[in-house]
Amino acid sequence: MRLTLTTFLTLDGVMQGPGAPDEDRGGGFELGGWLSPYFDEAVGAQMTGVFERAEAFLLGRHTYDIFAAWWPRHGDPTDPIADALNRLPKHVATSRTDELAWSGSQRLDGDLVTAVTELKSRPGRELQVHGSGRLAVSLMREGLIDTYHLLVFPVVLGRGRRLFADGVPPAALRLVDSRTSGSGVAMLTYHSAGTPTFGSVAD
Repeated sequence: MRLTLTTFLTLDGVMQGPGAPDEDRGGGFELGGWLSPYFDEAVGAQMTGVFERAEAFLLGRHTYDIFAAWWPRHGDPTDPIADALNRLPKHVATSRTDELAWSGSQRLDGDLVTAVTELKSRPGRELQVHGSGRLAVSLMREGLIDTYHLLVFPVVLGRGRRLFADGVPPAALRLVDSRTSGSGVAMLTYHSAGTPTFGSVAD
């Protein structure tokens, strides 16, 4: 399986609290809910297409808790997003030992690189990470992400947790698809392309 990361970003790279004011107030963040004014039909169609390719999910604990509080109560087999999240395996990177009650959930045990590499070796289309900022950074540091689905919203916050923050290793990406919604959301798909090259514009 390819390991894909799908996340919502502001123009200045913030990924924290897109869905609601109280979704993630970590670090005193008070600007949550910035996604809603721009989430139009085209963005919904893009997300549906992503979830239709899922074979399993790999989630950080915070994102898992948000999803587990919502999707089991909104199960709809005719909705490809709800159906995928409720039906498919969910692997959770967590140090907590409390029960993962959502059906199909299991704790990711042992070394992260070893466990994720084993999951990627299984047959199928995509092992999907959604949100899960801290987990995403750990995966980037180990070069484990194959594809990035980045939905960039036309808003600047100036603060909040960023996906590509200091400490993320240099990486080259190759753009394989780009679309823009009517509300101005840039929907970009990149494949990992190894390490970046450097030069001078005068060369």
